[in-house]
Amino acid sequence: MNLKPGQFIEAYSRKLRAVEIDSTYYSIPPPHVVAGWREKTPPGFVFAGKIPSAITHEKVLKNCQPEFTTFLKNMEQLGDRLGPLLLQFPYFSRDVLPSREPFERLFKPFLRRLPSDFKFALEIRNKSWISWDFLELLREHSVALALVVQAWIPPIDTLAKAVDLLTGDFAYFRFIGDRKAIEAKTTKWDKLIEDRTPELAVWISELRKIVAKGVKTYAFFNNHYAGFAPGSVKQFEDLWEKAS
Repeated sequence: MNLKPGQFIEAYSRKLRAVEIDSTYYSIPPPHVVAGWREKTPPGFVFAGKIPSAITHEKVLKNCQPEFTTFLKNMEQLGDRLGPLLLQFPYFSRDVLPSREPFERLFKPFLRRLPSDFKFALEIRNKSWISWDFLELLREHSVALALVVQAWIPPIDTLAKAVDLLTGDFAYFRFIGDRKAIEAKTTKWDKLIEDRTPELAVWISELRKIVAKGVKTYAFFNNHYAGFAPGSVKQFEDLWEKAS
């Protein structure tokens, strides 16, 4: 089916219950664009959105309040369709941030200023920072740790044995994959080219434990996960039903 970019949201909302917006990572969407997303989707559909990279990557939380305020104000146009907002941080090398301590000096005051009427999730790519004390910091502010399926993050069953991964009143899963590895095989994104069934089975097992606790859970797939995000969603749904 050939769709124009402006038709994507309507198509998604006919098949899915939520979508993670990637475009907000690159720039703050104007109010009329956000209002258009709402108008094109049915009640109950949810938009998660990436917080702009100007905040997480360029300024790394320094002097970013004007941009952050504008972003939140514009995203409010979604009304009851607004879901979690994701703080997706890059991997910080030692020459940028030598340890978690300087990051926390920036992060803690930012956390204290978070408005309570929004939901936030955080993706951190320095796996050594995922420890009980850092997760406790997120828990104090009801920020969900984004659980990421990617080569540099330990499997969820390993993490779940070490720490309590629930830090907010919802859970947030991102099936990202290895971009460089899969782009060496394809750039068409029209079919599954990797069998991730064993890995999905492990993640579904842990995810079901979270859902069983009554925790609202979001899961999003990238084309880079297995070659075709819609196919991964279908495979996930089939495995979920089989597990039940």
